[in-house]
Amino acid sequence: MSTEVMAGNPVRPLKVFLVSGEESGDSLGANLMGSLKLLHDGPIVFEGVGGERMARQGLESIFPLSDIAVMGLTAVLKRLPTIVRRVYQAVDAAIAANPDVLIIIDSPDFTHNVAKRVRKRAPHIPIVDYVSPSVWAWRPGRAKKMSVYVDRLLALLPFEPAAHKRLGGPPTFYVGHPLIEKAALLRPAAGERKPVGEGAPVLLLLPGSRRSEVDALLDDFGQILLQLAPLHPGLEVLLPAVPHLADRITERVAGWPLPPQIIRGEAEKFAAFRRAHAALAASGTVSLELAASGVPMAICYRLDWFYRRLKQLHKIMPIASVSSMVLPNIILERNVVPEFLDEEVNPESLVPVISRLLTDTPERRTQVDAFTALDSMMRLPDGRSQSEAAARIVLDLLKQ
Repeated sequence: MSTEVMAGNPVRPLKVFLVSGEESGDSLGANLMGSLKLLHDGPIVFEGVGGERMARQGLESIFPLSDIAVMGLTAVLKRLPTIVRRVYQAVDAAIAANPDVLIIIDSPDFTHNVAKRVRKRAPHIPIVDYVSPSVWAWRPGRAKKMSVYVDRLLALLPFEPAAHKRLGGPPTFYVGHPLIEKAALLRPAAGERKPVGEGAPVLLLLPGSRRSEVDALLDDFGQILLQLAPLHPGLEVLLPAVPHLADRITERVAGWPLPPQIIRGEAEKFAAFRRAHAALAASGTVSLELAASGVPMAICYRLDWFYRRLKQLHKIMPIASVSSMVLPNIILERNVVPEFLDEEVNPESLVPVISRLLTDTPERRTQVDAFTALDSMMRLPDGRSQSEAAARIVLDLLKQ
């Protein structure tokens, strides 16, 4: 990239086009935008697709993020005409903007369709992918295909650069995980988390951040809690809920014999993590947050009909290359966190597991010790923040 400064004229602004596909990407994008503004010596113009956080950093989204923020094949099929239309709208906008760099953020089913079409129509535009698809678990052939249209890949997990090198993927750099910047908020201060066995135990219920996840798991969590509560007198149950689902969850748990306390807001959620002794959670990034907070957990997930069919086919033709879908287990390369899929999500399986995590047992101590090792594996060696590390790679690419 070259910046021409004409006598008496201002410096041409750096033009960055970003495409995010859901709320987690909006948060990453906003932090990246903030770091780019701090590190770049000159003005920056942001365009593209994002949510409220990216808007606060100066991006006016070309369409609402909610149009494309869906998960699971069933939900995608219902919204498919809108999603396809938005892909082409994003491509046309990126081509018209002719940015110095296109940054796609997570949500590969949407953002990679944008990137591939931009590369075909405007091959001169550098493309950065922020968050690797799970090529190390599903469809490893994607890595090599990505190398055609992705110039730099910013990875959130420490093993991903080696995975992409092995699979023929694009140049990949570990920039750290966003929770690194939240670690101090997740770790209890003296007295915040009572020692196990002193007073009533505190259990976190985390049924997910998407409506489909909550609908799939909440009733199961209620049945598990019904049988677990009598085993632990005085059990305190906390349920952090994302804003758009909090009212729905509150209504659904109101009739439970032991209704959980609904936690709203990020600060309150972190405070709940710092007090908790164990967690029953949906699969996802929350498992890394729990690990950072030192909270032993059991992880659950239910597949929609399409992925359930893939699971059945997996018995004939393996399609996954990892033995766990829980992120701490994958990073540690050993399965310390138990996971329960589909019909395994039931009181008979989970009540004994959660009960042991709420008391001083070898199972609990194994997880706590493993999370200490995980913390050192996730930390960036130079002490940079996650968003700063990502921004520097973007700017280095433009210099080249």
